[in-house]
Amino acid sequence: MTMTTAGTIFVLSLVVALVAVHKPFGDYMFRVVSGERQSRVERGVYRLVGVNPAAEQSWGVYARSVLAFSAVSVLFLYAFQRVQDRLWLSLGFESVVPHGAWNTAVSFVTNTNWQSYSGESTMGHLVQMAGLAVQNFVSAAVGIAVAVALVRGFARSRTGELGNFWVDLTRIVLRILLPIAVLGALMLMLGGAVQNLSAGTDVTTLTGGTQTITGGPVASQEVIKELGTNGGGFYNVNSAHPFENPTAWTNWLEIFLILLIPFSLPRVFGRMVGQNRQGYAIAAVMAILALASITLTNVFELTGNGTVPQAVGAALEGKEVRFDASNSATFAAATTLTSTGAVNSFHDSFTSLGGMMTMVNMMLGEVAPGGTGAGLYGLLILAVITVFVAGLMVGRTPEYLGKKIGSREIKFASLYFLITPVLVLIGTAAAFATGNNSTALNVGPHGLSEVLYAFTSASNNNGSAFAGITVNTTWWDTALGLCMLLGRFLPIIFVLALAGSLARQAPTPASEGTLPTHRPLFVGMVVGVTVILVALTFLPALALGPLAEGL
Repeated sequence: MTMTTAGTIFVLSLVVALVAVHKPFGDYMFRVVSGERQSRVERGVYRLVGVNPAAEQSWGVYARSVLAFSAVSVLFLYAFQRVQDRLWLSLGFESVVPHGAWNTAVSFVTNTNWQSYSGESTMGHLVQMAGLAVQNFVSAAVGIAVAVALVRGFARSRTGELGNFWVDLTRIVLRILLPIAVLGALMLMLGGAVQNLSAGTDVTTLTGGTQTITGGPVASQEVIKELGTNGGGFYNVNSAHPFENPTAWTNWLEIFLILLIPFSLPRVFGRMVGQNRQGYAIAAVMAILALASITLTNVFELTGNGTVPQAVGAALEGKEVRFDASNSATFAAATTLTSTGAVNSFHDSFTSLGGMMTMVNMMLGEVAPGGTGAGLYGLLILAVITVFVAGLMVGRTPEYLGKKIGSREIKFASLYFLITPVLVLIGTAAAFATGNNSTALNVGPHGLSEVLYAFTSASNNNGSAFAGITVNTTWWDTALGLCMLLGRFLPIIFVLALAGSLARQAPTPASEGTLPTHRPLFVGMVVGVTVILVALTFLPALALGPLAEGL
């Protein structure tokens, strides 16, 4: 069997599995976020934090709750790292330096999981478990909660209420993320992933030297890092490490976990607005963009230029032989199409056009299918923009799901879309203007690509990297931390403001002039708007980096 054939079967099996779980898992999530009954554990949580689960919130209160919870999380995680040397299971590691602790705290709270440190030689087990892994759960839940609030804005009328953030957060963690994480961790352990509290084992290498291999609670962190589209690895080499991702089938499982929630959320959207076909339309947009990206990334990695890649049939540099080039390319596409950022290969070693695809995936806004929650609300923003553009074409006030898209709504949608390009381009320019663009390995177009990738990854809350830059400096930790914060929470504010504006509207009956938003024409229009907006915004930067290198 050729590498191409094996890779095709690998992708098709993922498609079949995701299609199979889309409806039942989507319906389950719909019942979780729409149900009214509270479990005993949930009621205990509400009493502990002083929340009335029956009280709903306006968009402003919902947004302030998100920001307050995230601010406390950043402070807690920062302090946790700074006192690490005094904690149990610190493994003898020193406290994390201030700029590194700041960057890491912001990174995990914003669901970015950018890592400017080596996990196995920097973080003790307690910080990994009670600090980083906890944020993997709650940051993912925040994204889903915001997406649900936006969908409520479309589904409700004549009200200013969007639900209760604390109820949404608690239910999503306890009923969705935690059960799947437990089952997933057990499966990874069966596959060979490590789960212990070992400080390390000394082994003799093939050359006769001695090496300490660190153990730890790896499987439990690995599963939520993928399921919650977080991406931060227990080890420096992330999912390329055999303790995190031992075999080809665990590699398949991890990609499946990455895509599971984002591809099932459109079903939740359809159920909540009372039109399942609307959910199928959104899922179709995600699928078209995802399959196009996965195909192109595989083609570029399997047919890379150069004597050696052509001789062996693929660009194998920087890739694990147990995954081969095709499955590594599929993992790279999945992790950058979502906000995961996990890696099982070295993106910096990809072909110029293959590496470009990982950047383009993030520049699309990570909407195919995107991060947990963030992908759905990002694509719904693009759907709103598409409806607005279509309305301009026919001279009619645009409508989406019975809600008019007026000047207020399109301003929120436009501001949402503009935030990331502004952060990426200004950040890249600032790095070159201040002399912080120096790379350890590369200059020229690839050096530019490394800087551009870093700010694209941080601003889109992805976390992967072209790792030729030394980024564990005060300037880089501060700059990327600011991009992560602004790239996460400014869009969330605009999403919730849009949701509040939509929820207050009275429903508008459909007429002959209403654009059907469940048909192939609309699906194609959303795909076109998504690609065109990205091309117009980032094409000059891509032309100076990966395109110039490829040509």
